[in-house]
Amino acid sequence: MGQKLLIYSFVARRTMILAEYAEFKGNFTRIAAQCLENLSGRNNKFSFNCDGRTFNYLVEDGYSECSRVSVSEIANLAAFCVVAVESVDREIPIFFLERVKEEFNKRYGGNAATAAAKSLSREFGSKLKEHMQYCADHPEEISKMAKLQAQVSELKSAMIEKIEKVLDNKENVDVLVEKAKNLYSQAQDFRLQGTTVRRNPWLQDMKIMLIVIVLGIIIALILIIVLTICLGNKC
Repeated sequence: MGQKLLIYSFVARRTMILAEYAEFKGNFTRIAAQCLENLSGRNNKFSFNCDGRTFNYLVEDGYSECSRVSVSEIANLAAFCVVAVESVDREIPIFFLERVKEEFNKRYGGNAATAAAKSLSREFGSKLKEHMQYCADHPEEISKMAKLQAQVSELKSAMIEKIEKVLDNKENVDVLVEKAKNLYSQAQDFRLQGTTVRRNPWLQDMKIMLIVIVLGIIIALILIIVLTICLGNKC
């Protein structure tokens, strides 16, 4: 069992906490809840430090399928929070929040828009605990996954910025191809790491998704190269 890196988490609708789990009692639960009063009607991620802990938030305009419910945008804000020890790597709380958001939306969808305060704690609190414990047990694997995600995002951004120029500049194609090769190599290395990660479907699903994205980028680059050659030869 890993040390307690994450100590408190909740899912809220605006200022109303729907589900929560805490490893132990402390004033951090009050501080985390107070921040809900200042949420704005936009999607964002933010964090702050207080009393040797970090308070990390992921905010969205609303829950999945929430269009079924007639409520205002600001009242329907979905907030996911996790409190971590100050020494924890930044990637771990972010990874945790993304996974909790995905599972919560899949499980409850639009029903979360009308749920009563803390009515989901008994059922979903155990899932928060499970994800918190997994992050504590596998911090290195999560950090590697986060870095791979960042590299995929960087490559996607580079493609978006350069795609219009790439047909007129073969050098851009070569640069992107080289980045794609390096990223694919790292994805392959990650796929072959310890059996502990391979046995866990949580990280396995994320790993497969990233590998598919990398392969998709490589295929897209190959098509761009072929198109560039065809245009150059006026075929």
